[in-house]
Amino acid sequence: MATPKDLPEDIGGFIRDLRQTAKISLRQLADKAGVSNPYLSQIERGLRKPSAEVLQQIASALRVSTPAMYLRAGLLDSEGQQGVLAAIAADPELTIAQKQSLTQIYETFRNENARNNPAQETSEEQK
Repeated sequence: MATPKDLPEDIGGFIRDLRQTAKISLRQLADKAGVSNPYLSQIERGLRKPSAEVLQQIASALRVSTPAMYLRAGLLDSEGQQGVLAAIAADPELTIAQKQSLTQIYETFRNENARNNPAQETSEEQK
């Protein structure tokens, strides 16, 4: 098994490493994510590219943030707030668990700020 610092660049390998770290089988993840076992296997082997919806389902099943999964899949750029998530995802010194924790903490803070001050969020988006 690859160590967190040796994570492959492709989304399939990233999903496989997360699944193995979580110690769940391919079949268990497929069931939790609502996709077929063969389809998930093809994603992990790099034969199929999952849609954003499937990535969201897999992220939820693995209990990782959807933006982190989207960043890894190249569906988000590293502009603005995503720069923080991209930096976390790209840091080779962090383990997968550390990346997940930091991403979840960051998103919790942003969500709390948005709930407490929706006017500020709107004005920042208009810049």
